Amino acid sequence: MKMNVLQASKLNLGYNRKTIVQEFNLAIPSKTILGLVGPNGSGKTTILRALAGLLQPRAGVVLVQGESLTQLDSRQRARQIAWVPQRESLVWSLSVEEAIQLGRAPHRGWFLPYTKQDHRMVDWAIDLTELNDLKNRPVDQLSGGEFQRVLIARALAQEPEILLLDEPTTNLDIHHQIQLLDLIKRLAEKNELTVILAIHDLNLAVRYCDQLILLQDGQQKGVGKPEKVLTEDNLQTVFGIEAKLYQDPWGYWAFSVRSGKNGGTEIKETSKGKENQKRVGDSLYGNG
Repeated sequence: MKMNVLQASKLNLGYNRKTIVQEFNLAIPSKTILGLVGPNGSGKTTILRALAGLLQPRAGVVLVQGESLTQLDSRQRARQIAWVPQRESLVWSLSVEEAIQLGRAPHRGWFLPYTKQDHRMVDWAIDLTELNDLKNRPVDQLSGGEFQRVLIARALAQEPEILLLDEPTTNLDIHHQIQLLDLIKRLAEKNELTVILAIHDLNLAVRYCDQLILLQDGQQKGVGKPEKVLTEDNLQTVFGIEAKLYQDPWGYWAFSVRSGKNGGTEIKETSKGKENQKRVGDSLYGNG
């Protein structure tokens, strides 16, 4: 049986006086990719920040290799956990290569010279994320997708045991979405990397994740294999969509979505002219 690398028990999380996540539980072994899925505002980013040690739980505990996360100093934590946010400010006056080298700080400190191992890991991360042609370019001259790949390369250069990703395919074109998730899948299997990611694209989630946690309003609505969690009933209840899960010609699970729970957008003509009137709960882009 695989040992659980990361565990969370009865986490209550929030900001100021507002509670975002209640009674969250997690147990994930090595070589596993776990996806957090749910509508906007369901608590995915909040959970990832707590698992990264960036948000102190109001209640509950997070264990890394059986040790309380709060007992690890920042350097110990960074050697075990790499965090890739959905957004990061483009204020660095660094080249792509220099930005990725920052990922080696937990292993060498800030002012010591780079070792051969440091250079090997940086070159490895640059190669894996297809950034060789950009490594000398200033990061403030990158597109959003290119910068996202820099953040992921920096995290890989840390040599973490646990990789936390908040919407890692944001801003990436379809080639780099598939390339990135294929890479993460290989690293999980061959390098015994444990991965937890928040992801909106359910087709990508069901294809690449070994386990899913379905969230709604900060509560867990389903935990387990993707095809067991993303049932028609759960999709209707949590997302308000009518959808069917099937296997595509390559044998991957995929979704076909027909409509929202009220059957689509109603067009109604009024005395002031024609206007688009959306029925309550019909938008897939609401606050969830």
